[in-house]
Amino acid sequence: MQDSFTARAGDWAEVPRRIRAGLHLPEPWESQFGGLRQASPGKCLAVGQLGQSLDGRIATLSGHAQYINGAEGLAHLHRLRAVVDAVVVGAGTVRADDPQLTVRHVSGPSPARVVIDPRGSLPATARAFAADGIRRLAITREDAPPPPAGVEALRLPLTDGIFSPSAILDALAALGLRRVLIEGGAWTLSHFLSAGCLHRLHVVVAPVIMGSGIAGLTLPPIDRMNEALRVPMRAHSLGDEVLFDCDLSAHAPQQRGKPVP
Repeated sequence: MQDSFTARAGDWAEVPRRIRAGLHLPEPWESQFGGLRQASPGKCLAVGQLGQSLDGRIATLSGHAQYINGAEGLAHLHRLRAVVDAVVVGAGTVRADDPQLTVRHVSGPSPARVVIDPRGSLPATARAFAADGIRRLAITREDAPPPPAGVEALRLPLTDGIFSPSAILDALAALGLRRVLIEGGAWTLSHFLSAGCLHRLHVVVAPVIMGSGIAGLTLPPIDRMNEALRVPMRAHSLGDEVLFDCDLSAHAPQQRGKPVP
């Protein structure tokens, strides 16, 4: 679609609005974020984000992760938050990191915050539930206690003890949330990827080797390399870090079973 946009290349300020309007972006943003424009009405376009070391670790064995990625990688994460309608994390991430899930390092609107909390056990003091004018949702099982005041309850049935990623996306789409960022933690992201429910995956790799630690992705084991996912990918330089933008759209309908706990 053509319009009169004349901002200089690299200008970020108008990018969130233009993505929501389905408009072309100036570079380098078209290359990095253009794939997030085409969200279909009534459907969720889900993008996963992962910041890791060269050897695929997202934290030390003790869980310490501040900060594997540098300023450019962190800015990229906040840009992703600014262009989606909702950011999704699991209860384990909230307990471990107490993230704010807001846009602070770049310009742009903060997304709705969605926490997967099956038992409804997270405290009202969690920063993801902060009453700051941004929409907040808790995905809980049907018999869970109500969430903190002002937090919407999205009650879903469990399947084999877990929520179906596709059911989560369908429920969010029904609420008008068309672009969703699956931010963490590792199990939640692996669960969505394993279920074939990610359309894109952004992996930001920092120039650090940890040698041990928590893996970013853990999927069901395969026997042969022809069972591995091989996907179209573009690499982008983010200072001394590298963004790998993986197009998973061709595999989105594919079901690969549950990830290894």
